[in-house]
Amino acid sequence: MARSTAVARSRVRRTMTTESVGPPIPPTSSSQPNPSPPPPDTKARPSRLAYPVPRPAPTHTSNHLRQSTHPHLGGRSLGLPPTFGRNQLLPVSDSTRALLEQIVRSFDAPVRYAFAYGSGVFEQTGYDHVDGDIVDTSKPKRKQNRADKPMLDFIFAVNHPDHWHSINMHQYPGHYPLHARMLGSSFVTKVQEMGPGVWFNTYVPMHDVTIKYGVTSVDTLCADLLNWRTLYLAGRMHKPLRIIKDDARVRLTQQVNLTSALRTALLMLPSQFTPRDLFMHIASISYTGDPRMVLPAENRNKVKNVVDRQEGQFRELYWRLAHGLPGVRWSVGSDVVEQDVSPQARVAHMKKLPQGLLDRVHARMRERGGVSREADEYAYWIRVAGDESMPDILQQEMCKIVRYPATVQTLKGVVSAGVSKSTRYAAAKVGKWWKGVGSSSPSS
Repeated sequence: MARSTAVARSRVRRTMTTESVGPPIPPTSSSQPNPSPPPPDTKARPSRLAYPVPRPAPTHTSNHLRQSTHPHLGGRSLGLPPTFGRNQLLPVSDSTRALLEQIVRSFDAPVRYAFAYGSGVFEQTGYDHVDGDIVDTSKPKRKQNRADKPMLDFIFAVNHPDHWHSINMHQYPGHYPLHARMLGSSFVTKVQEMGPGVWFNTYVPMHDVTIKYGVTSVDTLCADLLNWRTLYLAGRMHKPLRIIKDDARVRLTQQVNLTSALRTALLMLPSQFTPRDLFMHIASISYTGDPRMVLPAENRNKVKNVVDRQEGQFRELYWRLAHGLPGVRWSVGSDVVEQDVSPQARVAHMKKLPQGLLDRVHARMRERGGVSREADEYAYWIRVAGDESMPDILQQEMCKIVRYPATVQTLKGVVSAGVSKSTRYAAAKVGKWWKGVGSSSPSS
């Protein structure tokens, strides 16, 4: 009995071994006694639970975004081909790429997926590239300084937000307001989970630039990309962004998100339109219902400013996806897009809308009466897709999805940034709103 127990323990130890340090040991014969175990190590060791050491972030390799077998992609487990989602890999200048990667590598806490977005990464109207930097062109050159450069915006998706904030607070306590540091990472995580599920640290100086970074969980991010639960993260990812750390699961759900945005825009457009019309509809989804667009807290021309300078990036994101949809005709380099607008063609788009939006459409149709889905599903879908008011219904329901989470996130800014930074951030947003009002008013 004692011998069989020792053999079982030996097998468990071999199963849990992660590294081989020498040639395999041949099995011992039955006549040889088992070697005696080494004496126990009596040297005191510090507890890893008391002093958790974060895993260092892996160094960047130039082709890591294209390798499905990269350890942080998990592409092999998902079975994604190496070229899957290549439309998401938008290029930026070498200097911008190096800066973004340097910033993400500066965090000891492990980041699973990271991207940068906004006017600090891609050009927008009102900002131009000067000596490799993006600056506010509304001010004379002699008055331009570091503060005129747009803030670099990041989103970090992590596996365990509580643990991540604990490590990050230890490394960068100044990124958090005093009350957040005193209450700890558990408090930060609870606040993060409210609304769209993001915690922002803003006005952070790093590597001679000012950054803002939001932290969310991978599960929260993927759920929004698939179902449009809040459209807070999914809407931001409808527009051009620069992936810094990739992940196969997020890449897959992001491809679904982009296709959903394309289908939604097609349902709101006529049989013939321009690529710019398509991009304007897609870019406006995340701003529909955002209270900042009603209050003096955002540039009213934001959507136009984004599309004006980023049409090439929008085309890269959506052309291949549109080309693969039935009933859509968009030739390479063409300035005209055509689509089949028959009820049968639109049913194909309607059925594949994100569940969060589709459930709201079903509720609206039940209120209006008519053929129920249970009585005759085919007739029901034909009625829904052929309804002339469907573009307005989609617009109204997306507005409802966005409004509450965006309002909660705006109010959370006071808690996550503190009074001083929140006031500074609000003042900057009011300035952008005023600039938008001035540029959109008719010239006298």
